[in-house]
Amino acid sequence: MAENDTNGYDDEEMTVELELDNGETVNCAIITILTVDNQDYIVLLPLDEDGNNEDGEVWFYRYAEDENNPNAEPSLSYIDNDEEYENVADAFDEYLDTVEFDEIVSDDQNKEDI
Repeated sequence: MAENDTNGYDDEEMTVELELDNGETVNCAIITILTVDNQDYIVLLPLDEDGNNEDGEVWFYRYAEDENNPNAEPSLSYIDNDEEYENVADAFDEYLDTVEFDEIVSDDQNKEDI
């Protein structure tokens, strides 16, 4: 069986299936969950039928877990406020900067060990 290029995401990565307003179901890799202004947000990477994402587009949703039932499915809701969306996008940019910095530092340390 051929392996699919999943841009670094494999079957071990957490995914979620979203049903869109038009009835289409999209499988998404969970990138991270961010907290902005005491609200949790989930960042999803939509994947095509082959498990790839060619354009790098990510989706932001409000995220909430049921504190009374840890087995319940988390709820996702749209962000319909432009300012709120921009705050989440800025927090995600900061997250990406941190991840990239961590990868650079890790790579530099690995090179020093050689």
